[in-house]
Amino acid sequence: MASRLSDTRTRARADPVRASARPLTGLQSFDPLLERIGDARYVLLGEASHGSTDYYRWRAALTRRLIEEKGFSFVAVEGDWPDCQAVHRSVTAAPDAPDDPLDVLMEFARWPTWMWANTNVLRFTRWLRAYNVGLPRGSSPVGFFGLDVYSLWESLDAVIGYLDAHAPAELPRALDAHRCFEPYAEDPRCYASATRFAPSGCEPEVRALLTRMRHFTEGAEAPGGSFARFNARQNAEVLAGAERYYRTMAGGGPHAGNESWNIRDHHMADTLDRLMEHHGPDAKAVVWAHNTHVGDARATDMTAAGLVSLGRLVREEHAAEGVVLVGFGSYDGTVIAAGHWGDPPGMIRVPPARTGSVEELLHRALPGDAALFVFPEGVHHELRAGADWFDEERDHRAIGVAYRPDAERRGNYVPTVLGERYDAFVFLDRSQALTPLHGAPPGTGEEETWPTGM
Repeated sequence: MASRLSDTRTRARADPVRASARPLTGLQSFDPLLERIGDARYVLLGEASHGSTDYYRWRAALTRRLIEEKGFSFVAVEGDWPDCQAVHRSVTAAPDAPDDPLDVLMEFARWPTWMWANTNVLRFTRWLRAYNVGLPRGSSPVGFFGLDVYSLWESLDAVIGYLDAHAPAELPRALDAHRCFEPYAEDPRCYASATRFAPSGCEPEVRALLTRMRHFTEGAEAPGGSFARFNARQNAEVLAGAERYYRTMAGGGPHAGNESWNIRDHHMADTLDRLMEHHGPDAKAVVWAHNTHVGDARATDMTAAGLVSLGRLVREEHAAEGVVLVGFGSYDGTVIAAGHWGDPPGMIRVPPARTGSVEELLHRALPGDAALFVFPEGVHHELRAGADWFDEERDHRAIGVAYRPDAERRGNYVPTVLGERYDAFVFLDRSQALTPLHGAPPGTGEEETWPTGM
């Protein structure tokens, strides 16, 4: 009975959906969204999976317009800081950096490699390098940065490299941290397991290093240039965040997964804040991440579970500066994902969306079409009281890097009030799998320390 009622409600909503849809046929289709963005300093662009070419392609197209027409300063992605720093050097034509971002993307080794080492990202980063090279002399290039928290050993090595080159007197604290982590052979599973018996783990050494790096890099007299100082400080912040993340995951208990999720999203929000501060008062940021990070958790069941999201944190902190959250979704198609964490990826067929879901509603209204929805501004869900289809709570699909279509009845959907979770939504009736640049390496053991595939 409940299913039939849901189906009836979905059919009744098809006409309002069609009335509010704006056909998505090319770059100019984004005009209403750019008008909504206006002078906003933060635009967060989502995706319903990490393996669908259509999300990456449309997101890159919109980002190009934001850079060219709105003067956005950098792109920050759900990726590791050291890996994305290498991309940043290439796209900004830094001395001794590869001329082709392909050379950098091929070096991405952390599973899931296809998330950023794919042909869509390659095309965008090649365009970004050409754009930066063509800027007038003296103009600031548009950067490419990673927001995520996983690169414990890579970030520690980067801090040691900076201090060794510029401030050898400061090396002892970094080497203390290195000696503490050395027995774990760069294996986060081993470190996480060890903290079950020594709960503080390497936290004291990491905190001492971070405190010193914060103090040391704040001064204008710190060597290496302003960006080198910023990069070193950020790697110290990543080191501290990663250590806390892995230690929390290993702690067990009913809330370990939620606590580690929140550590990660708070870290991404803090990194974004540091990037904006570094780029100055006129900076504007484009963020690329999964819908589960980009969307406002308060419009889902995530808040009831004690979870935050990057989109919520940015809205809460920077609403006065302008924040626009854009979600993406599709009804069916194919995706690059793995059946289990750490397995090699493959193309997986995405079944038609669940009855009563956001995606099924949009498919019924717009079969075979792509559309943009821009939701009313500044009117909260509780004031509208379900006045339109996007004010209703519906299941909204979320596919991670590990995906099993046969488990969709039990998972892969987040109850969502679409018009509150996002400011705009891009619907693609069918999405296709992206093309990785290389195969994924074998599992590293990190699968046991990641709570979800988002």
